[in-house]
Amino acid sequence: MAELLQSLRDSQLVARFQRRCGLFPAPEAPGEKYIVKNYFYYYLFRFSAALGQEVFYITFLPFTHWNIDPFLSRRLVVIWVLVMYIGQVAKDILKWPRPSSPPVVRLEKRIIAEYGMPSTHAMAATAIPFTLLISSMDRYQYPFILGLAMAVVFSTLVCLSRLYTGMHTVLDVLGGVLITAVLIALTYPAWALIDSLDSASPLFPVCVIVVPFLLCYNYPVSDYYSPTRADTTTIVAAGAGVTVGFWINHFFQLVSKPTPSLPVLQNIPPLTADMLVLGLTKFMVGIMLILLVRQLVQNLSLQVLFSWFKVVTRNKEARRRLEIEVPYKFVTYTSVGICATTFVPMLHRFLGLL
Repeated sequence: MAELLQSLRDSQLVARFQRRCGLFPAPEAPGEKYIVKNYFYYYLFRFSAALGQEVFYITFLPFTHWNIDPFLSRRLVVIWVLVMYIGQVAKDILKWPRPSSPPVVRLEKRIIAEYGMPSTHAMAATAIPFTLLISSMDRYQYPFILGLAMAVVFSTLVCLSRLYTGMHTVLDVLGGVLITAVLIALTYPAWALIDSLDSASPLFPVCVIVVPFLLCYNYPVSDYYSPTRADTTTIVAAGAGVTVGFWINHFFQLVSKPTPSLPVLQNIPPLTADMLVLGLTKFMVGIMLILLVRQLVQNLSLQVLFSWFKVVTRNKEARRRLEIEVPYKFVTYTSVGICATTFVPMLHRFLGLL
């Protein structure tokens, strides 16, 4: 067993996969980093890798909430935050290195400073499609096999992309998938309880803000700086904001509450040009408001924190300090989550988009 696990951690295994897909290290030549001999795999896995990155989260999750089903988006966000927090913390506790280069070719640079086990891309790419599949089965009528196939393909492509980009070993990816599967199985009985949290007492939003903030502030200390803590705070804060936003909607009756269980629809409405235009309009309006709120709150929170701790403004290194990084990230993205679930739908209604 130990030999098997060790072989799955072997960087040579990742390197062989890259070679089979037509990705080779460049010879010693200035300006060359790698050689691509199969551009189909190159673009396929580069695109697949983006499905597990921030650009996907900030488009797919809000789009689901504004255009498809707020009920589904709430479940997706809660499970996504849970698996991502556990995955990020596990990385900084286990401290397993990423595949060594050489022999592996690394196509991404930003997250090299992070540890490898487990792959949070694999965790998110397992959590989101399968949570969506499980949650939509009793709300919409569609071929289950088709939904299952789409979930498996989505997860598989993202997982393979982590090998192709040289960011994870096979064991990192398998570990991420298995941890997520266990978390989904363990939390599934409580999903109905999660759906009813927006009707909790007025103290509920206080707990939703305080507990996640403390979890982020007491994040495991790393031997050197990496973006893991900042990314984790961003994710957890956004989840806290979304949860508080749903509570605000219910408590103040700002929007109609999504029904926990709907009769099975006979069919999913066909996509028409009018629906597409309306959906894209709602999405663009929502994203613009979110970006505006994000920029305003981030600038204000940084100014307050820089002034409080007597730090020179625009000091990039100061942003990495625990007492500055966690509060400003948390306040910023909690505001973004509240805006996405509360103020954007209100704006949609005001503009006649609902």
